[in-house]
Amino acid sequence: MDLSSIRSAYRRYARYYDGSFGRVFAPGRRYTMQFLNAEPGRRVLEVGVGTGISLPEYRRDAAIVGVDVSPDMLEIARKRVETHGLTNVEGLYEMDAEALEFPDDAFDVVVAMYVASVVPDPERFVDECRRVCKPGGEILIINHFASQQPLIRGLEKAVRPLSRLLGFRPDMELDDLPQRPGLECLGVYPAHLLGYWKLVRYRNGVSGAPASEDEAEETLLEAS
Repeated sequence: MDLSSIRSAYRRYARYYDGSFGRVFAPGRRYTMQFLNAEPGRRVLEVGVGTGISLPEYRRDAAIVGVDVSPDMLEIARKRVETHGLTNVEGLYEMDAEALEFPDDAFDVVVAMYVASVVPDPERFVDECRRVCKPGGEILIINHFASQQPLIRGLEKAVRPLSRLLGFRPDMELDDLPQRPGLECLGVYPAHLLGYWKLVRYRNGVSGAPASEDEAEETLLEAS
């Protein structure tokens, strides 16, 4: 994976992304928005904002900044902001997720929806998300991670050589997300039917042992 192949892939996807991928990802996106909209008045960075399909779903008292590496996707996102009159969107910028052009501690929440398997270096990506997130803030990453079902896992491995063409790695492991001292994993939640996509929720700057997936699901059930 490299930036050139990612831009090329999403140039192809831009025109029909909302009608295809957008619909497929909708349940996980809605699930993630429950966490994003849980508190008022937060400043949120959406990394990999794409066509901005999620932007109308944010509560209006949140201040939203979006970044993406694809200018073609951002063009659609800017039109969406104008069409919907989304005055709470502070700006949409072409930017590399591994080199965010924001100061440290700039956001209350950083969210990346279906981005972790797109970026070339997941460790740099997570480190940058953490850098721009305030101590005590949240980092939310929703993504497809490699299946534990042998047949599906085999298919994911088989198409791995097509990653550059597809614009994402189909066999990314959950363990590919780095663990960092002080980055507390609050839980790993199934965000779609059969848990094909998972939401990984972190708190930044707070020490603690990562929660297991079973513990995370139990916590979510207790909170609902």
